[in-house]
Amino acid sequence: MKETAVYTHGHHESVLRSHRWRTAANSAAYLIGELRPGMSVLDVGCGPGTITADLAELVGPGGQVTAVDAAADVLAQAGAYVEERGLRNVSFATADVHALEFSDDSFDVVHAHQVLQHVGDPVQALREMRRVCRPGGVVAARDADYAAMTWYPATPGLEDWQSLYRRVARANGGEPDAGRRLRSWARAAGFTDIASSATAWCYATAEETAWWSALWADRTTASAYADITTRGGHATAAELARIAAAWRTWGAEPDAWFSVLNGEVLCRA
Repeated sequence: MKETAVYTHGHHESVLRSHRWRTAANSAAYLIGELRPGMSVLDVGCGPGTITADLAELVGPGGQVTAVDAAADVLAQAGAYVEERGLRNVSFATADVHALEFSDDSFDVVHAHQVLQHVGDPVQALREMRRVCRPGGVVAARDADYAAMTWYPATPGLEDWQSLYRRVARANGGEPDAGRRLRSWARAAGFTDIASSATAWCYATAEETAWWSALWADRTTASAYADITTRGGHATAAELARIAAAWRTWGAEPDAWFSVLNGEVLCRA
């Protein structure tokens, strides 16, 4: 596999719209019980910083969060958000998870949310996360599983979306069905003390389904994903427009319901 992969989603507003919704409570609950004031945390692939800020609050006072991402522009947004929250225990840096520029045994907790599905070598990424984690510390990862996503009612076009997205993500060097693979990747990275779990995001109110469908409709036609899909010959602009329309049709259904399964691992270093 390639050492690095193309980030399929990019950082279009429709992507960040969903990322900004994420919190430690709705996206890292499996990790919260491991956090204590005074801990040092590395947050890999922090995006716009909403989970990062929550982690910083959970390890304060006295704790420190180092937040890294491959994209400098989104780090600037994360920095602004953390400042708005009045937090002073977060620092930021660009980084490649395959080769982290930190010393061995630097952090008590190393966390990655929705990252491993987008990298070229998730086992190497976990090895690096393990290297920079102190003995007895925790490496935590959570990733969605696109093949396990499910919805109601059946809407013509959404199965095409699911199949197309998985095809494009793999062509970019990633693995969209990462959630089910986290345990096997952690074992391959050398971990032996692994707690595996799964939790789901569920969008089931009129407001939630309208929000979820609109951001995916916009993402399908206006984000980096749309450019990558058409340039790679995976679909035409007209086909993407049809899928976007299917998203909007589904989102307007009074019975609309969507669930995203996420795999999780807590690995003791």
